[in-house]
Amino acid sequence: MRVHQMLSALSYGDAIGNEALRIQTILRSRGHQSEIFAEAVHPEMSGLAHKLWDYRTVSSTDNVLILHFSIGAGVSTYAYHLPDPLLLIYHNITPAHWFTEFHPHLVGLCHHGRRELAAFRKRTRLALGDSEFNRSELESMGFQPTGVLPLLLNRRQLEVPPNPVVRRMFDDGKTTLLFVGRTLPNKRIEDVIKVFCIYQRYIEPDSRLILVGESHGFERYFDSLVRLVDDLALEDVVFTGHVDTDDLVAYYQVADVFLSMSEHEGFCVPLLEAFQFGLPVMAFDAGAVTETLGGAGVLIQEKRLNEIAEMAYLLVHDESLRERVLARQKQVLDRLASRDEEKSFMSFVEQTFRG
Repeated sequence: MRVHQMLSALSYGDAIGNEALRIQTILRSRGHQSEIFAEAVHPEMSGLAHKLWDYRTVSSTDNVLILHFSIGAGVSTYAYHLPDPLLLIYHNITPAHWFTEFHPHLVGLCHHGRRELAAFRKRTRLALGDSEFNRSELESMGFQPTGVLPLLLNRRQLEVPPNPVVRRMFDDGKTTLLFVGRTLPNKRIEDVIKVFCIYQRYIEPDSRLILVGESHGFERYFDSLVRLVDDLALEDVVFTGHVDTDDLVAYYQVADVFLSMSEHEGFCVPLLEAFQFGLPVMAFDAGAVTETLGGAGVLIQEKRLNEIAEMAYLLVHDESLRERVLARQKQVLDRLASRDEEKSFMSFVEQTFRG
């Protein structure tokens, strides 16, 4: 088979881009022709994808075309009008209301993206969500057949030496709370900051909060977070922005607890990354978070900030509790590692090819 992929951008450090590369590796290892086509390619990923419009040179009814669906992107319109049998992978579109205050243009893109997704119901041979949460959304929109393809992660990607500078700066004995994710309003980073305020002010003064994630395009939201930190007179709150892989590894290694208060997640890769680094996870129950945690970590049902801060303290200092939480998280990782992801993925590709 010839199985190609399309996505709006092949970005550096992005979970969807990393999945596209993993899919390509799987297909090529099995002898299939496979190329990636993208509207935009990050300089660090140069040479790994073709320009989107070059797809016309390989387009064929004998192909399988995998479309990583994203919002308001020309790639979707382009793919829709091609003759190639289509396998759609839906990574979720954040509801538009989250961006009303901070990014009005994105509100329109999200709204249009969901309308555009609905138009693919008859165009798609098979629609997959990378979580049951996403698959059920596809089904509610009328897609048939549907399936779940958990995000194909390269678990060895973070097996690199940590940045020694980051280690020297932050591996100093202070209790460190960590959040990793783009600086977006639906991530509710302000709630993470409020929990940390209680933690530092009333529980453990010798502590810090590290917030890792790109804020480009959401400067207004980022500025609101900085103002909140100032208004609360907090110390040792670190905004790192986008980081390289060795930096990310170092931040995971120096942290004591991972805290997510996000209220919309289609999957949430950083939860599993924290598992990988033996970091106890606390995460609010929203979207696909429960599914991603797989019964491990600490699932937050209500945002009782005082209690969340107290639980964070226990996860750091109650050795027995910490060990139990980490043991359960390791069981989830072991279960994920035992799945035959390649076999599952290839069965979906063959289903699409057969029609």
